Amino acid sequence: MSERLWLRAITGKDGRVRLAVRVQPGARRAAVLGPYGDRLKVAVKAPPVDGKANAALIKLIATLIDVPRSAVALDAGHGSRDKRLVVAATLGQVRAAIERALELP
Repeated sequence: MSERLWLRAITGKDGRVRLAVRVQPGARRAAVLGPYGDRLKVAVKAPPVDGKANAALIKLIATLIDVPRSAVALDAGHGSRDKRLVVAATLGQVRAAIERALELP
């Protein structure tokens, strides 16, 4: 991943960072898988029923970035695989967390 395409999925300013994701519900394990076009592909174990996948996504992202769940909100895509999250964190915090999740140098 020489171009770090996943950087296009993270926009905004410190304090209010937007994260564009493509969710894969019902996966064997929860993980950030890598770039998916201009989004990050994220797998969650929860099924796409009754908002369970959305809740699992919020919990996973909050855990990765090390912020409370209340700091992560679903901004768009409630019923879609393509979603936009808003995270109350710094841009550097979010980028560092994604780098760790993707195990990048």
